[in-house]
Amino acid sequence: MSPLLSRFNSGTKRLLDILLGLLALLLCAPVLLLLYGLLCLQGGRPLFGHVRVGRHGRTFHCYKFRTMYVDAEQRLAELLARDPEARRQWQQDFKLKQDPRVTPLGAFLRKSSLDELPQLWNVLRGQMSLVGPRPVVSEELPRYGEALASYLAVRPGITGLWQVSGRNDTSYAQRVALDAHYVRNWSLWLDITILLRTCLVVLNRRGAY
Repeated sequence: MSPLLSRFNSGTKRLLDILLGLLALLLCAPVLLLLYGLLCLQGGRPLFGHVRVGRHGRTFHCYKFRTMYVDAEQRLAELLARDPEARRQWQQDFKLKQDPRVTPLGAFLRKSSLDELPQLWNVLRGQMSLVGPRPVVSEELPRYGEALASYLAVRPGITGLWQVSGRNDTSYAQRVALDAHYVRNWSLWLDITILLRTCLVVLNRRGAY
């Protein structure tokens, strides 16, 4: 059994999430307010809540700063209809290296990972953890195969082993393997190490798009 599934370890991890989450929210408050104001000037809703699957299969709204145009879905549909390579990328990883839906400010937010700061609220609400598997949409669950039980056993994270091991430069199969490895081999030191490595990855903007 994964050490993370024990009541004591789960409680310890949750306490760390609350303490560090509150500290991060206080430190990042000026940046959050600035970005919120800039996105208000662009029109549309500054915050976007996408439905993701969390612990025990419960769905929740995973919050991000809006990085896309208001007509994002129409732009995506038009691109996939005319571009075979874009269709291949989307079918493979649900990601696009050149995404027509993303605004210039949104591209900066994604590269810097600042778009994910609102997920600190998800952490404080107990829907997410600071460190864990990346939250997925329900359509992605079949791709986890035998590793699905590991994913559903824990809270998804703002960052995780995948984010510090190449992020979007890795394949989806590698991502699943990294998530499963994290759950099976969890330790408090592993979480701390991933958080420290995340700071370096964000500064280098490696694998982010």
